[in-house]
Amino acid sequence: MISFAYRYTVVLFLLLLCCSVNAQTISNYRTYYAYASAGSKQILVLRQFKKDAQDFFLTVDLYTLQTKIVAASTLSVKPVQFEMLEKLYAGTPYFRALSQARNTSLSLQNAGIVQGYPDEKGITLTIDLCPSHKPLDRVIFTSLINEFKKVEAPVPLALSLSGRFMLTHSADIKWLKSMEVAGELNITWINHTYNHHYTPNVPLQQNFLLKPGTDINFEILGTEIAMLEHGLTPSAFFRFPGLVSDQAVVDKVLSYGLIPVGSDAWLAKGQPANPSSIVLIHGNGNEPLGVKDFLQLLQSNRKAVLNKQWLLYDLRESLDDEFK
Repeated sequence: MISFAYRYTVVLFLLLLCCSVNAQTISNYRTYYAYASAGSKQILVLRQFKKDAQDFFLTVDLYTLQTKIVAASTLSVKPVQFEMLEKLYAGTPYFRALSQARNTSLSLQNAGIVQGYPDEKGITLTIDLCPSHKPLDRVIFTSLINEFKKVEAPVPLALSLSGRFMLTHSADIKWLKSMEVAGELNITWINHTYNHHYTPNVPLQQNFLLKPGTDINFEILGTEIAMLEHGLTPSAFFRFPGLVSDQAVVDKVLSYGLIPVGSDAWLAKGQPANPSSIVLIHGNGNEPLGVKDFLQLLQSNRKAVLNKQWLLYDLRESLDDEFK
């Protein structure tokens, strides 16, 4: 008998495929690894796809970790196996971050990069948007803008985005994009898998992305396609649902050129935020305690914020500084 979870995944896949075809935008999406240079910049091609019948690349800057969508006709690329690229450019911040993530991924939980640059006066904020029937906690974002508008504009933060959240929260995604366009927010869009599978009372070793039969290729690429369909640029970062993984799934994620990001300060679990912490809260309406703790954290640091002694850091810039 076909399980409900399997049928649900198939339905989601068909919905995503249907949306892509009807919109006539993203097609032939696949991994594609190549080296290219754009002026003085060294960039790596991670993905290739068609948008309205035109070829595009998803690229990442090896030094700034910034990703961009680039028309294929504007780049001269040299296809190379990812393992060879890793050897050739091992000293760049991008590949050093990948290596660090691999070396700190031996435990069942919290694989990957868990702290930012040690000398930072503040934190790197990551907000997870797991599947939810509740609306986006917009108070998080409006509070950030109000507190930091005089010292940091746009406000840098990272959103770990799941495909199923995008499927049911198009208005919230549009609102977040409008905050970017208005220069209020600077968002790094982290891949948080498409389905974000979770079953209560099932051991972690068989839960989340470790559920037997999980199609990791779809979980990763399906999420990136959904981001592109919503007008978002996928980053080079990945967050494991529940922060749960094993070495095999970590290696699989790394093979897609994605840097796993954990957290040393999941506020709802009582973990304190220290200088250089990668803070985790949920903005999907399912974690009011974490939101409350973060808003209190903002209030307690208000004076330091105004004096630029407690800042928010861009995840890409933080890791760029750490791995230079």
